[in-house]
Amino acid sequence: MSPDHQSPDDSPFRPEASPRDSAPQYVLPLVVRMEKSAPPARTDALETAARAVLVMLSDERSLDDGAWAQAVRDWQDARIRKVVRRARGAEWRRAEALDGVTVGGKTAEVRVFPPVPLDGWPKDLARLQVSGTDLDDPEPPAEADPAVPVIWLNPELDMSAGKAMAQAGHGAQLAWWELPEEERSAWRASGFALAVRTAGPERWRELTTSGLPLVRDAGFTEIAPGSCTVVADHPALR
Repeated sequence: MSPDHQSPDDSPFRPEASPRDSAPQYVLPLVVRMEKSAPPARTDALETAARAVLVMLSDERSLDDGAWAQAVRDWQDARIRKVVRRARGAEWRRAEALDGVTVGGKTAEVRVFPPVPLDGWPKDLARLQVSGTDLDDPEPPAEADPAVPVIWLNPELDMSAGKAMAQAGHGAQLAWWELPEEERSAWRASGFALAVRTAGPERWRELTTSGLPLVRDAGFTEIAPGSCTVVADHPALR
């Protein structure tokens, strides 16, 4: 079934066993630039990662007969896995030399690559560290503009920055799948404007019963299977 027309029961983010588990498994690699002297702010890194996923999905190379299209289709037919690694200096320069797209935020740079087999990472990406992607915000992020899509994080989960970046990407992807083409075009034209924020407990309860796209983590890393991690609150889907 095409991801653009999937049923909720076929969600690649559900923890239950699924026909998707029997398909070859792929992963979408994202690399965040982490220079010692200038690490990115946490919220900006999360927002930039979410935008990077949308840039990948809408890139002409991911569509139709594009160079990345078959890998993207194979990835979307299985579980939707994203892994965020960190790089600096020469590591970052080697990552930039590989086929992909770099997306910049206010302080963050994230490079996204076409999906690769779960056990088939390019060596210059495979050697990068996953752990240690811990980031802080110098000051609390401003309240999100209600006219902008917001990826809301579960306030009860303690996720590393890398894990939260992947989850923000999941939320953005679910919103993208549910949007009609006109709304996709408008979002693309805005540069994929969005915000990532942590919901308050009461707001989170409302969001999880709102019918908006909800990610239930499969539990591969850090958190328990079935945990609700993010809700994608796009104005066109309210």
